[in-house]
Amino acid sequence: MSESRAQEDTARIAERLPLLRRRALMMQAARAFFDGRDYLEVETPYAVPTPGEEVHLHVFATEREAPTGEREALFLHTSPEFAMKRIVAATGQKIFQLARVWRNGEGSALHAPEFTMLEWYRPGAALDDLMDETETFVRTLLPPTVQRDECVIPITEPFERLTVADAFQRYVGAAVLAAAADAEALAAQAGVVLRAGEEWEDLFFRLLLERVEPVIGRNRPTFLTHWPASQAALARRCPKDPRVALRFELYIGGVELANAFEELSDAKEQRERFDSDRKRRAALYPERPDWKMDENLLAALPSLPPTSGIALGFDRLVMLATGAPRLSDILWMG
Repeated sequence: MSESRAQEDTARIAERLPLLRRRALMMQAARAFFDGRDYLEVETPYAVPTPGEEVHLHVFATEREAPTGEREALFLHTSPEFAMKRIVAATGQKIFQLARVWRNGEGSALHAPEFTMLEWYRPGAALDDLMDETETFVRTLLPPTVQRDECVIPITEPFERLTVADAFQRYVGAAVLAAAADAEALAAQAGVVLRAGEEWEDLFFRLLLERVEPVIGRNRPTFLTHWPASQAALARRCPKDPRVALRFELYIGGVELANAFEELSDAKEQRERFDSDRKRRAALYPERPDWKMDENLLAALPSLPPTSGIALGFDRLVMLATGAPRLSDILWMG
């Protein structure tokens, strides 16, 4: 590194030091919160044979060489979820992890290719229980009010709980569950024209990004709950309404902060979902590497007790606490 580059690097770190100290204190507070609730902190491998099954996330590929010379394809995980659920299945314990995760090709004010994800899993908890705990955790780590995009958001008031169906009815003017899998019907209700090749899921996320996300979580934090079943990912379907999945996302000031599920424990259904995701990913991104399915996870799922789990973007939480405009402002080497 040249002398001028080193000086610039030193200056940037020094400039961010107050924010970085706040980050370190918040990490200590997060550990104290879970220690006080009898959670066990765990560490799972970062380089894994199966990095995740999300269709649109791109991964970092690497390779492990054994002393014998044999080579194995590995990937930096996009989430520790698979490994953590295996631990819960084996132990029945409440666990948490502050994990580094990697998502290739990402970069913006709210995205980075490498970041910190706080995940925790609570056996015996339903989705409402996890929302209660998440609200308490966020209130513990954030100041009484946070400011984002000229909005001052009170953290001390009860968080809003809004179903996806109600949000689409209110902000899009569409009955999203009635129009499930029917892109033309959803487009007609929303008053938009389908784009070339746009399928229902594409339109759903376009409307979510353009009309719902910009307006929720502005007056107070908002849990967006009960997602369409096609967006279940690793969540259980709701036994009272199989059209929706027991999933929520948390928004504060236009920032998507967390994603949570009542965890699916049906290995057959989970395999079918993975198969569907893998086929779609291969069709959309044929140039991307493939990997084997996580058979260890599928074998463990029948032993998973009723559990709710959540992934929370820790860096985004620090952004909200400090008022930093960009994720890079609160990363040591951003």
